[in-house]
Amino acid sequence: MRGLSFFMRNFANFLSFLLPFIDKLPSKLLPAQFENMISLVSRTGRQLQRYDRGCRLVVGCIPYRYKKTDQPSSIDGTSTEDIEVLVISSQSGQGMLFPKGGWEEDESMVQAALRETFEEAGVIGKVECELGKWLYMSKRGAKMHEVYMFPLLVHKELDLWPEKSIRKRKWFEFFR
Repeated sequence: MRGLSFFMRNFANFLSFLLPFIDKLPSKLLPAQFENMISLVSRTGRQLQRYDRGCRLVVGCIPYRYKKTDQPSSIDGTSTEDIEVLVISSQSGQGMLFPKGGWEEDESMVQAALRETFEEAGVIGKVECELGKWLYMSKRGAKMHEVYMFPLLVHKELDLWPEKSIRKRKWFEFFR
């Protein structure tokens, strides 16, 4: 039983490691069951969370995609691509936010951002440059969080993901 427990704790780490490689494979090479298996794995607990001077370190992504429009641009008459950003509902369902969560000791900042975005929003994509960091006070207590965010160009939107039953996701057009 102890071996199974070790396997289950580390399976999420293994899949988080594999996701960037799997994303590069043509989808026809992967059986549908593999995608479904990945979609059911989610990390829980805070025993591996990173802290710096009492601040919990949090990472996340601002998922976006390009959407072609039929409207010609005013300059040259060609079609344009609008940008849409993805937000998710909070666990309580009160308000919308970008996917983010704890940066754990056994992963890089980018791996954590990809994992949190996958678990909470059910999207996979390419992480781009760090946007910066800021501090905020948690709603549940008097703990400070230091947050690092990244843009994520979405390549795939999954039908199943770990927090599908507790979160809604919605794309919004980003006005330029």
